[in-house]
Amino acid sequence: MTQSVFHWGAVRPVLKDGRVVRLAPFSADPNPSQLIDGTLAGLYSDLRILQPMIRTSWLKRTTGTDHRLGRGRDEFTAVDWPAALGLASEAIRRTIDRYGNQAIYAGSYGWASAGRFHHAPSLLHRFFNTLGGSVQHQQTYSYAAVQVVCPHVIGTNDIISGGSSTTWPSIITHTERLFLFGGLNQKKNAQVSAGGLLIHETTRYATVAAKKPGFRIYSISPIRDDTPDLPNTVWVPIRPGTDTALMLGIAYILIKRHKTDAQFLAQYTVGYERLRDYVEGTNGSPAKTPDWASKITGVSVDLINDLAMQMADHRTLLSSAWALQRADHGEQPYWMMIALACLLGQIGLPGGGVCFGYGSMGNRGVPRSPYGSPRMEEGTNRVGLRIPVARVADMLLEPGATIPFDGGEIRYPDIHMVYWAGGNPFHHHQDLNRLVKAFFVPETVIVNEPYWTATARRADIVFPVTTALERNDITASTMDNHLMAIKRQIAPVGESRNDFDIFRGLAQRLGVESLFTEGLEEMGWLNRLYAEVADRCSQAGHPLPAFEEFWTRGTLELPQAQQYHDLFADFRADPRKHALETPSGRIELWSQTIADFSLSGLPPHPAWLEPCEWLGNAQADELHLVSNQPATRLHSQLDAFGASASSKIHDREPLRIHPADAKARGIRDGQVVRVYNERGACLAGAVIDDGLLQGVVQLSTGAWYEPQTPGVPGSLDVHGNPNVLTPNRPSSLLTQAPTPGSTLVKVEVFVGELPPVRIHRPPEGSCKPSRQAKSPA
Repeated sequence: MTQSVFHWGAVRPVLKDGRVVRLAPFSADPNPSQLIDGTLAGLYSDLRILQPMIRTSWLKRTTGTDHRLGRGRDEFTAVDWPAALGLASEAIRRTIDRYGNQAIYAGSYGWASAGRFHHAPSLLHRFFNTLGGSVQHQQTYSYAAVQVVCPHVIGTNDIISGGSSTTWPSIITHTERLFLFGGLNQKKNAQVSAGGLLIHETTRYATVAAKKPGFRIYSISPIRDDTPDLPNTVWVPIRPGTDTALMLGIAYILIKRHKTDAQFLAQYTVGYERLRDYVEGTNGSPAKTPDWASKITGVSVDLINDLAMQMADHRTLLSSAWALQRADHGEQPYWMMIALACLLGQIGLPGGGVCFGYGSMGNRGVPRSPYGSPRMEEGTNRVGLRIPVARVADMLLEPGATIPFDGGEIRYPDIHMVYWAGGNPFHHHQDLNRLVKAFFVPETVIVNEPYWTATARRADIVFPVTTALERNDITASTMDNHLMAIKRQIAPVGESRNDFDIFRGLAQRLGVESLFTEGLEEMGWLNRLYAEVADRCSQAGHPLPAFEEFWTRGTLELPQAQQYHDLFADFRADPRKHALETPSGRIELWSQTIADFSLSGLPPHPAWLEPCEWLGNAQADELHLVSNQPATRLHSQLDAFGASASSKIHDREPLRIHPADAKARGIRDGQVVRVYNERGACLAGAVIDDGLLQGVVQLSTGAWYEPQTPGVPGSLDVHGNPNVLTPNRPSSLLTQAPTPGSTLVKVEVFVGELPPVRIHRPPEGSCKPSRQAKSPA
């Protein structure tokens, strides 16, 4: 089969005269992603970077001027590959010689491509590890807070993503009530998965479950269509950031009505008595009554009582979108949800308990093979320093400062070079005006990128990179049961090269080519990655065909997908034999470890902690901004193409607003509005929608950042990137996680001449021949 694979699905390219003219979805996929059309539109776009580019003022570096301040507004000079590789390798060697490897940040967060070999961040790390290492990142923007707290509470991060989960067949067979905090939007992140999906199955499974007689879904979210198109779904509108208070109110009812499972709490948890004292208010805090919870959440007392009894009287599975924890005190709702599942005593029962992320990644909960996805070997990083991903701007701006993290301390290094491959921090990162300032700090910024993103425009050296259609690769997702070949369809566009060849060229100039390549070319590495999975299968008695047969077939279903699996069933069956990896071996509703950290503002049990920004402390004209993931693109990938481009209003990202809030501000549907707070401002196109809780506006992430005055922090973003508005506050001193979900804004009709949106056009001079810089001697 001739195919290619993207995070949003497998496609069969149709070629004519050596050009791709159509991308057909995989024939067996019942729900192919709408992102496929944008993929083809981007392939030959003017936004492709066609040859190596050097920022002109970095190339000249005139004495007495600071070239770094030109990032984001300078022109670029086209150079040949020998010149570009020579300039980059010289800069790398100069940085290491002068400042050491700890002066290079190569964290390079981003989704990159679906292929596991041409996975840009892995290759970047491998390259620098052959030179002694670099500073890298830890955590993800997606679930950084819970990623740190869950191991303390329940001993694993399987409950969040990847690994094992309570499967949909078990939910369909056994679950009676499914509570989705933050919803399950199968039209958004459920259409994508790191490594790609051959078949999108979330919609099918969720629909079968929802249609089961007696089954009911509760979608607890400020946005109605966070769980769209599923029958038997009850929308529970709630103020953003108050889910923990709702769960505490439910816990109060369960305790007072003797609906808790005392045996489960005694046998499988520690710390229940202290949590109970907090819930009942006998420890000096207010009692977490339904009335208390209603005043915080906006959910009625009667509904809170009904939710509690629905949980207690039925086989119940609690779940949450990852977005819930991207907020002030984001650890708390996840910890409290685990605690609530413990009170119900259903953890480990078929179709019961708690498991997160069913709508946050495609095919979460679909039965999967245990033999996993291949992974490119990165080698050993001798620097050994990893920075929390949301603290990158702080690291650049505050060298030498220290921060607490997970009970320890991290000291920020003095970074002189940033190398980014396979990502766009000017999408992911919060408080972009602060990031603009941070990108003025390094002496050199190098970026590998196919398109002229906001990050590429702020680089000193830009290497043009191929897309999946222009190279061979192999892929598999932790959410899919297939190993898939990605086959090159066309020659590289322009002078683009794949990341492996770029890093091999740099490694050659720096004397480490053999360490980097290990003597293997592209197909040799693909054979080796395939062998990694084949060896695991063979050892388990499930031999796979030879690589050549797999490559000819194109797709291979992996064996032993477990249809019925319930998270923590083994722990429930034998809590001693299958003790959790917590200090007690049990679920920790009160954590002595966290108590011993003595972190300000972080109690050792789940608690309601008032956010810094929420509707409870908003001014009369402030609204709560929900900057969730888009349905029209993957983060910022494909923003300029297909469904994303079609969704724009006057070339701006759509902003949904409740009719009452629009009327109060004189806003009409389709008008361009200014969204602003003390951190920044952006323009967006108004969409009036009664499917939002009043007081809430929704502006998806991923619109390419475009300041009206490039290179000037604080300039109006004319395109609609919400991260010019989001705060730089960490969720807690434990996790240092991002908090975009705790953002208040004001919205007004934009008055004056609309500034043009140019970010979807290439920079001036980047598409025409330029003078070639000489290759270094």
